[in-house]
Amino acid sequence: MRKADNEQRAEAMNLRVAPPATTVLLRSALCYASAMSVPASHQSEPALKLLPAYLGTTSIDEALRTARGRRVLWLEILLNDQLDLAPWQSHPAVQEAYQTACRWYTQYRRLLTYLFDRAPLPIDSGPIDFREYRTFAEAVYFAYAHR
Repeated sequence: MRKADNEQRAEAMNLRVAPPATTVLLRSALCYASAMSVPASHQSEPALKLLPAYLGTTSIDEALRTARGRRVLWLEILLNDQLDLAPWQSHPAVQEAYQTACRWYTQYRRLLTYLFDRAPLPIDSGPIDFREYRTFAEAVYFAYAHR
């Protein structure tokens, strides 16, 4: 009965209720890369969570080569605490993505810590672009469903 009430409320507020098993798209079609398609040389590296699904890339280097990759990189940093960004720490796009991830983490740290039990990012109370909220929400939904 409670699920029906929530669906009725969502319809009354013109919200779309997505079933838990649906795939969420992020501004473009997803292309899935299974663990079997990752070369053996990359198996020892921490697995990327969003970049393979959203961009079809298997490394941060590949993501940095495209504008789309640079736009999504902050989400990978935010949702994947297993990344080693040391090789790219002087790259301006990685620095910007890291700062953006820190700001979003600061704003939503309780939610992210609860859902992903991730290591904390540094606190950065700078402004965030709330136009990116939908992208953030879709990425969180996707990462949570595929953890």
